[in-house]
Amino acid sequence: MPGENLTREEARERAALLSVDGYEVSLDVRSAVGGPEGDGPRTFRSVTTIRFRCNEPGANSFADLVAPSVTAVSLNGRDLDPGEVFDGSRILLEDLAADNELVVDAQCAYSRTGEGMHRFVDPEDGEVYLYTQYEPADSRRVFANFEQPDLKAPFRFEVRAPEGWTVWSNGAGEQHDGVWRFAETKPISTYITCVVAGPYHYVTDTYARELPDGTRLEIPLGALCRKGLARHFDADDVFLITKQGLDFFHEHFDYPYPFGKYDQAFVPEYNLGAMENPGLVTFREEYIFRGKVTQASYEARANVILHEMAHMWFGDLVTMVWWDDLWLKESFADFMGTFANVGATRFQDAWITFANRRKAWAYRADQLPSTHPITADIRDLQDAKLNFDGITYAKGASVLKQLVAYVGQDAFLEGARRYFKRHAYGNTRLGDLLAVLGETSGRDMGAWARSWLQTAGVNSLTPQVLLDAEGRIDELAVVQEAAESHPELRPHRVAVGLYRRSQVGALERYARAEVDVDGARTVVAELAGQDAPELVLVNDDDLTFCKIRFDETSLATLREHLGALTDPLARALCWSALWNLTRDALLPAREFVDLVLRFGGRETDIGVLQMLHAWAQSALVHYVAPEWRAAAGTALAQGALAELRQAGPGSEHQLAWARFFAATASAPADLELLRGLLEGTEEIAGLDVDQELRWAFLEPLATYGAADEKVLAAELARDDTASGKRHQVRCLAARPSAAVKAQAWAQVVESDALSNALVEATIAGFERPSQRELLAPYAEKYFAAIGRVWRERSIQIGMDVVRGLFPALQDSPGTLAAADAWLAAHEDAPPALRRLVLEARDDLARALRGQECDAAVSVA
Repeated sequence: MPGENLTREEARERAALLSVDGYEVSLDVRSAVGGPEGDGPRTFRSVTTIRFRCNEPGANSFADLVAPSVTAVSLNGRDLDPGEVFDGSRILLEDLAADNELVVDAQCAYSRTGEGMHRFVDPEDGEVYLYTQYEPADSRRVFANFEQPDLKAPFRFEVRAPEGWTVWSNGAGEQHDGVWRFAETKPISTYITCVVAGPYHYVTDTYARELPDGTRLEIPLGALCRKGLARHFDADDVFLITKQGLDFFHEHFDYPYPFGKYDQAFVPEYNLGAMENPGLVTFREEYIFRGKVTQASYEARANVILHEMAHMWFGDLVTMVWWDDLWLKESFADFMGTFANVGATRFQDAWITFANRRKAWAYRADQLPSTHPITADIRDLQDAKLNFDGITYAKGASVLKQLVAYVGQDAFLEGARRYFKRHAYGNTRLGDLLAVLGETSGRDMGAWARSWLQTAGVNSLTPQVLLDAEGRIDELAVVQEAAESHPELRPHRVAVGLYRRSQVGALERYARAEVDVDGARTVVAELAGQDAPELVLVNDDDLTFCKIRFDETSLATLREHLGALTDPLARALCWSALWNLTRDALLPAREFVDLVLRFGGRETDIGVLQMLHAWAQSALVHYVAPEWRAAAGTALAQGALAELRQAGPGSEHQLAWARFFAATASAPADLELLRGLLEGTEEIAGLDVDQELRWAFLEPLATYGAADEKVLAAELARDDTASGKRHQVRCLAARPSAAVKAQAWAQVVESDALSNALVEATIAGFERPSQRELLAPYAEKYFAAIGRVWRERSIQIGMDVVRGLFPALQDSPGTLAAADAWLAAHEDAPPALRRLVLEARDDLARALRGQECDAAVSVA
């Protein structure tokens, strides 16, 4: 649609021209229930009044609105013809006065893609649920506005809703005569306004504390979910983490929570993990667990709760001017989520999860052709949408962790406190943050920022050990390398750990030194004279962002004694380093699989174990040489089954191995065991095959043709819920039939009838590694279709299709050539679309290099 992709330059010009004094937004969502009205999209009435100033009277500008139709527009009491001023995404505003009032009466569309006002019908009971999701720029799908983060204003919302519904928004609300009216917000950006409406299950609590000035702060707490999930909703634990987080942030930030109440809504068919709307945080409802999960899932939920809470200060109170500085909120929230998890909750080992899982996302993103500095160049809204990535979140958080090691925790937190007080309810750029950190630390933040925030790429750190005649360390140096494409060598504050086996065989650290690595080679003088190590771990304690490499002695030690490493963080760092070696085609994938089979069962940290399972599956699918793929799959399934039978009855390790066994099962005997566990004819002591695990067991049965449509329909009847429907759709699309694949392709690519959640489920079922031949015809179809899909579908669905259906399983030079040909022939395609194809192409090239490395083992 013309003008829908707002550019940075347009936003700058508009911000220089306009200041917004306030919004009044009136929504009528009574149309959400009942039958559809006509053939077009289902719509709701949206009436918006915007009061704003223009510092150049007589100038022209525009407001943003994406809507099927506009009924009326008036500017300063003058009626405008909607047909003349509204083009589908913008409303032309001509001859502005110094003080202006714009009133827009529109019919806006309910969404089925999770963008704007999402409407969900619960298949379990027919109830309708609404929620909004806007970031970066979808509030204009719900009400007319100036859709950019630096035009902040107070908002007043009122909502007419069906009888019996409850409505929530950012401010506290009251209902009178069928209308919900909400207290005016503080000045906030459009993208963090929010409305949630429907017959949600709602639980309340209160948080209170005494502030330093002696006043008492009370924050009403709420938590809500669909009625169908109420029996699974552990709101007490959500409130526990919430209160612990509020205590932690008040103690460290010295700025009282500024947005009144604190509701947390768990909503269906949500595209993200969560969204930091002040006073009304939204989460994907999968954080309400329908079956048994491991502690890693509870830790992940706590991390997200705390991440979003940190945003109340980093992002909501103080907001970036434009999406270039998205990291100013996301990197901080990602860091603070783990920092608070360790500092305030029961999840004391959250830094292990961060090192192992979160940073893996960042390492991958920083080696893609689309990698970018943490402070990115965001030209427009499509760029912004794609930059919610591993660089902005996890690398940024890793760099902040390194910054804390560099300037000290006290200086870092004092800088944050000054930042909030200096820029409350305002907008900032990189320089504003660097200024306060420079003040509090006395460090040259400009040089640090140039190295860490304004350049891309990840460095590798490798130890070099020279021994003297007595077998002691004569010199230990750290060698720093960078990729040719991003040759920057950076300053790293690292710990270097020396490990050796004890008399009982435990691999333990006996010496440690911190050093500032700078340049290509840095000598660690403090470790000279130490006994010869069996393992040298650079970046011990995970202080910096780098790829850890090993010398030959250390790698040989890990091959034989990885399971003997007693420190869980050191072990996690070694696993992560070995996975990076595998992805970089420096370690054959079969060696990584073998390490998981030999040492995975000794892994005590459940989050690390589940990450190993995911990496082993990825190694099998993408990096193992094709001729060894079947043998590797069999070995993993047999190993998983052995560990499953040996695991403690009812333990979370037993559950993790059960899920991994289901994910790797393919042999007839394995499938029969899964069928027996489903039917109750087989039993593994302590393993509770609850509904979620039943679907996990059904998926491989469907994939290998051992569970047909009738079986899946019977399971849906047993679990006739929104979650059950998603599982069934995924299993249906997984069946090994050409007709099934054709239907799934048509449902996703040729039609927009499916909701975002069912598009995601269908794609997940369609792409089955065991069905490479069946999927081969879709490689050519993919490249023919993606341009049209990108033009015709919402950006969220476009991203899901382009990423999810890339023919990665057709892992041959021919597919690589097809991707290159598409890129060469579509140089004028939207940059965001090209980026997605480039990233997928790079993953495929990396997989082929890994397969070549693995194949060389069998040749040797």
